Amino acid sequence: MSYKPLDSNKVYFITGAAGFIGYYLSKRLLELGCRVIGIDNLNEYYDVNLKHNRLSELELSEKFTFIKGDISEKELVTNLFEEYKPNIVVNLAAQAGVRYSIENPDVYIQSNVIGFYNILEACRHYPVDHLLYASSSSVYGANKKVPFEETDFVDNPVSLYASTKKSNELMAHTYSHLYKIPATGLRFFTVYGPMGRPDMAYFGFTDKLFADEEIKIFNNGDFENDLYRDFTYIDDIVEGIQRLLSNSPSETGEVSHKVFNIGNSSPEKLMVFIETLEKCLSKSLGRTIEFKKKFEPIKPGDVPATYASTKLLEEAIGFKPKTSIEEGLQQFTDWYCEYYKKA
Repeated sequence: MSYKPLDSNKVYFITGAAGFIGYYLSKRLLELGCRVIGIDNLNEYYDVNLKHNRLSELELSEKFTFIKGDISEKELVTNLFEEYKPNIVVNLAAQAGVRYSIENPDVYIQSNVIGFYNILEACRHYPVDHLLYASSSSVYGANKKVPFEETDFVDNPVSLYASTKKSNELMAHTYSHLYKIPATGLRFFTVYGPMGRPDMAYFGFTDKLFADEEIKIFNNGDFENDLYRDFTYIDDIVEGIQRLLSNSPSETGEVSHKVFNIGNSSPEKLMVFIETLEKCLSKSLGRTIEFKKKFEPIKPGDVPATYASTKLLEEAIGFKPKTSIEEGLQQFTDWYCEYYKKA
């Protein structure tokens, strides 16, 4: 794949545009002068005000069109493709969260499976230059071989969320094979940053601090065999997606479908991440911060480690995520303290 720069004359259709990654990607595209059509159902899985605030920033651009709707409604998706004729589609709409998939499985099938099927059908009937879609590091399950490579066996997911993401990859592969849709799956690794998802651990820990509550750490208090996570800063995720947009898998007699890891390829112990968060909060607030901690057993569906090999991504687009957790978490804590007016 030879790297081609972004084409600002194309129409970009972003699902989940009010979500964390969808917002930042839409913002980047608008800054580059692109036409962006965004859809989001603005569900209440987490604070809707945060979604509205992200949207209000995007709506400052006249090149942004927002549709409140759900991709699980096939007729709506079909009509939008017919009306806007997008050249490039990025499917980021999904019900996120590993633990929530154990409590509320229905919404995962509705959004992640039926919703994605509707996007594939629309791309089939209204051909696009490139379909990119969010997969997840969770497809690797409890894989013990590290770093995780795209060629690894991923048939043993340990959560329904992971199963839906694996099914997305299979569905995209099939549609690429049958209907020649150039498609790229993106296996994201623990994305974090300002305006992020409040259900993510780093955000929830910070909320607990200001509520004067203890944080629960699901590692049994075992610091030697702590959980490892490949924390990836939002700007690195967006840079990776942006570079891939105009670089669809080429047809060489094979199926034009590829999957890439987008991760920091530098896993950190969960406790190191928490200590760094304490330091960054201390710096943002100008006083020493320490969380009240409670250690509990690992939760069903959680995996011991996530660790991305990003070799394929580097070869394809000449980019490797590189933001350190010190730098990324400082950006987050500075934003959090200002946004929520904490002192």
